[in-house]
Amino acid sequence: MEVSVLGAAQQVGRSAFLVKGEKTRVLLDFGVLVGREPAFPIHVKPKDVDGIVLTHSHLDHSGATPLFFLGDGVEMHSTSLTLELSRLLIEDFIQLSGFYLPFEYLDLMNMMKRAQGFKQGDESQMGEFTVKYLNAGHIPGSSIVRLDNGKKSVLYTGDFKTDESNLQNGADTDWEETDIIITESTYATADHPPREKVENEFVAFLKEIVEQGGTALVPAFAVGRAQEMACVLRKNNFPYPVAMDGMALKTNDVLMRHQEFLKDPDLFKKSLGSLEIMTSWGQRRRVVKQPGVIIAPAGMLVGGSAVFYNNEIARGPKNAICIVSFQVPGTPGRTLLEKGITLINGKPRKVKAQVKRFDFSSHSGRSAMLDIFKKVKGSPKVLTVHGEAESCIKFAEDLKQLGLESYAPEAGSTYTA
Repeated sequence: MEVSVLGAAQQVGRSAFLVKGEKTRVLLDFGVLVGREPAFPIHVKPKDVDGIVLTHSHLDHSGATPLFFLGDGVEMHSTSLTLELSRLLIEDFIQLSGFYLPFEYLDLMNMMKRAQGFKQGDESQMGEFTVKYLNAGHIPGSSIVRLDNGKKSVLYTGDFKTDESNLQNGADTDWEETDIIITESTYATADHPPREKVENEFVAFLKEIVEQGGTALVPAFAVGRAQEMACVLRKNNFPYPVAMDGMALKTNDVLMRHQEFLKDPDLFKKSLGSLEIMTSWGQRRRVVKQPGVIIAPAGMLVGGSAVFYNNEIARGPKNAICIVSFQVPGTPGRTLLEKGITLINGKPRKVKAQVKRFDFSSHSGRSAMLDIFKKVKGSPKVLTVHGEAESCIKFAEDLKQLGLESYAPEAGSTYTA
């Protein structure tokens, strides 16, 4: 068995790995690095691939998959929820970035016709490989996947989190013995604070802002993070108005149809029931001037309804912008967080609103990741990917200290089991 690293090598974004068996070639994810001009993984000809296994719906893992469905297409397997959420996100991606994309809406529709959905815990067959789907705990529907052809095996974590959230249970980490492990390294050099502490600080901060007459914007990923923020506020009996806008609303509808992937469907439904749903510009112009909280994508302020709210809220000293998602270097959210500067009416301006970060990460931190690898069965090769260079390299060094053969690969490198 051979694993080729096509993307996510010492960076967060464009995850893609090609697994070659004796007769079957399978892609594990094929994502993009989102920017003004999207960046893609190393090219693979569709005729050289037998199938794609998708770990979850975020664009850095799913965004370039329609490339393999320009013609008849290949097989595509994932959880049923991931497939539906991927369609939602890629459809929006095409609308926003279509000029830069080598595929279109019809290719996405062809992909969905060729896709097969499964539940976590299920197994599927893709050529010579048996594919197993374990809960990844990252976002609803996300999976850790294991490919086994009876002789060799590879386990790919995708993005994962071992601790439970309000929205879902923590990742399954009782992994079978395997030959190659591909692991994310996003937070491999840092630990996260206790979730309860972060929730309490978040709710208290928002209460303070609203009670002094301000409006708080919570830019959040449309899939997972926006819904988690709503659950946090509902669980903690937040007494003030909370509005939600943008693609998060479509995600809510999808999750309502797939409640079996949620930890607490009742809390989720109650959270949605307590929201004011934004459907018109009249509503948006009103809520942005009233004390309350607005949850809106995009989580890195690269687009979506959050851009409108940010433009208005950033100018008010009583207001606040709460960063609750990972900010890729170069994005407007990262610039806001590091420099306190944002675009207002198209021009860089110093933000007057308070800017505060809350660590609601849906990735495991350093200690949790090391704990997993301390109990890994056998002697697998470990590839540390999907993190900034420092994280990938440091985590590979840490795993070597545990006696594991580990590498922080570069794009284009190949490893054999």
